[in-house]
Amino acid sequence: MADTSDFRNGLIIKFKNDLYTITEFQHVKPGKGGAFVRTTLKNLRTGKVLDNTFRSGESVEVVRVERRKYQFLYKDSAGYVLMDNDTYEQMTVQEELFGDGRKFLKESTEVELLMDDKDQIINVDIPIFVNLEVIETEPGFRGDTATNVMKPAKLETGAEINVPLFVNEGDMLKVDTRTGEYVERVKTK
Repeated sequence: MADTSDFRNGLIIKFKNDLYTITEFQHVKPGKGGAFVRTTLKNLRTGKVLDNTFRSGESVEVVRVERRKYQFLYKDSAGYVLMDNDTYEQMTVQEELFGDGRKFLKESTEVELLMDDKDQIINVDIPIFVNLEVIETEPGFRGDTATNVMKPAKLETGAEINVPLFVNEGDMLKVDTRTGEYVERVKTK
């Protein structure tokens, strides 16, 4: 068992019968009363963020996890098929573990699995930014760079996002998988 003095960003703890990672923490020692630790915790399964205050020295259960790199191969009716980069073993992972960013996954994308000591998958981390090709959008026009007007565009994975007017079909775009927003146009070779 660990206590609040062991807190650090990224530490994974068991709290309220679920797994949370500490995203922020602050030790507070008021002039009157006992010290405490304010934390911001993120649920690893749902992604929900909550604030909690622990008394200084309070015991917490730290969970040991391992991060493993896998390559996304394809999606079938059972889920997403991934391949271990070291052993070339394949496994099928449930769609729900990928979160909302799954609509930006294309074949051969490298993902990171968070696994507990019993080799159960806790969470799947997909890359924060991915480069995807625009396969369908209205044509852009010269000089449409000054305004913040957006138009819909369909990407190679089937996802639809809003892009600036100057983006054309065939352009490669950098997309933020957390928010699903256009970041920039990527230069191609």
